[in-house]
Amino acid sequence: MPWTQNLSVGVNEIDEQHKTWFEKAEKLFEAGKNHQAKEYIGELLEFLDSYTKKHFADEEKYMLSIQYPGYEEQKKAHILFIAQLAKLKSDFNSSGGNLMVILNANKMVVDWLTQHISNMDKKIGQFVKTK
Repeated sequence: MPWTQNLSVGVNEIDEQHKTWFEKAEKLFEAGKNHQAKEYIGELLEFLDSYTKKHFADEEKYMLSIQYPGYEEQKKAHILFIAQLAKLKSDFNSSGGNLMVILNANKMVVDWLTQHISNMDKKIGQFVKTK
């Protein structure tokens, strides 16, 4: 599922990072679907892991800078998702690079991200508009 305008938070830096996240998640899914090398998939997983951590750190810094009241709830959600990604990487590695792990997990990742943006991140944009 690609990023669409209805996932826009209304904060340019956050939206741009979300777009990149969706592009890489889509590449990961396509790589799994096309049975590409497990090394390539491993590289994509590493990128998603490090990019997610950077994005969450940037988002949290932004929330603190605007004194966003939902910061703690967001931080908890971010910590949980980072743990899910770590489990995905671990499952992929311990399975010997089984592509089904990626195909099954990709929907979970994209669904989580879509729900998180729709239900939590959009509130940041709404808060900014009221300031």
